[in-house]
Amino acid sequence: MNKIHSKHHMDMAAFHRIDINLYPLFIAVYEQKSISKSAQLLCITQSAASHALQRLRQHLQDDLFVRAGSKMLPTPFSEQIYPAVKDALYAIQNISMQNQSFDPSMVHSLKIAVHDEIEPLIFPKLVAHFQQSQFDIQFSSIKLDRKNIAADLASQQIDFVIDLEQDFGEKIQFKQLKQDRFVVCSQQTEMNEPLYLASTHIGVSSRRTGVLVEDIFLNRKQLSRQIILRCQHYSTALQILVQQPNSVLTIPEHILSNLQIAKCLNIFEVPVDLPKINMGMFWHKDSQQNARHFFLRNEMLKIFA
Repeated sequence: MNKIHSKHHMDMAAFHRIDINLYPLFIAVYEQKSISKSAQLLCITQSAASHALQRLRQHLQDDLFVRAGSKMLPTPFSEQIYPAVKDALYAIQNISMQNQSFDPSMVHSLKIAVHDEIEPLIFPKLVAHFQQSQFDIQFSSIKLDRKNIAADLASQQIDFVIDLEQDFGEKIQFKQLKQDRFVVCSQQTEMNEPLYLASTHIGVSSRRTGVLVEDIFLNRKQLSRQIILRCQHYSTALQILVQQPNSVLTIPEHILSNLQIAKCLNIFEVPVDLPKINMGMFWHKDSQQNARHFFLRNEMLKIFA
């Protein structure tokens, strides 16, 4: 029971008892850890998904998944067969699509997870580009959830992530779209390193805790600064800066260019050596050769070339 057959022997008669449509559900439940989310992904009802999973359990003679709180966790047998099942489905998909010519007009949606501050830099150009090319595409900007990026890309809940360059694991690919640099914003009329380090600072981060990017690099140089306020958005920080004549905000230049700047604020070069910021798109390695995904990647690269 529960043995994977040798790939060197194929029992043709056994295929009469196999419903291949059950296996995409297996992959979806394995990756989503939820029957309801898997049903949404496959565009079927939750009831249909539950019945299909029961049939697959009977066929493979294993529970496949066990409930643990709100999650469906794989059994040891599911862990064993998951790679083989996913490879087999990819092989079937590639075979069925290899002789089909890709028509860009078939692309009707584009789902991108993007940070709030980066969205204004990306979406206006994105929408304008595809409208000029006369593509009828529905765009979705989805709130960035860094903890679930790999799972969301693998399950095709989103097509791309646009964020600052970082490591999301070996399965996630990255391509730079823009390079930015930090600048300093303050009511002060001059800026140098001693003044910068002695001033009070406003920090911006969407994360609840953790060191800010700027401080990581300052700490490496054994430098530090005093952050009197930490907020979620640069637009908020700029408003507070008007009330704090001696405070400083360190902000990416391209983000600042899209925000309203009070007349009393001055912009300076950062007087300490901070690295450039690489912003780009992330996608799942398994989508690399997908014709639709390849087309969308190339179009996005054209926009920001």
